[in-house]
Amino acid sequence: MPRSVNAVASRRRRKRILKLAKGYFGSRSKVYTIAKNTVEKGLQYAYRDRKTKKREFRALWIQRINAGARQHGISYSQLIGKLNAKNVGLNRKVLADLALNHPEAFKAVVDAVK
Repeated sequence: MPRSVNAVASRRRRKRILKLAKGYFGSRSKVYTIAKNTVEKGLQYAYRDRKTKKREFRALWIQRINAGARQHGISYSQLIGKLNAKNVGLNRKVLADLALNHPEAFKAVVDAVK
């Protein structure tokens, strides 16, 4: 009886890994075993950094809001506290955009809660 190997599935599996490794340097994109390790590590980084990205953007928004608020004589924590007390439904992403791109609108928000 001839040996049965599922060459179709094996080739498909290898092609999928090598396709994901496209653009990597040297043998990382050519040699299956090295490409497999590199792709797996890259996918781990991608999973981890999808979470990290959210943290980093929130920190950036807070810095921008704080800088904008201090130009109008109020700290970040006071501004957020007063916004929550007045039930103003603006999140940090929107507030940061206002502080950076629309300073007059941000000033109106600060004046409304002062």
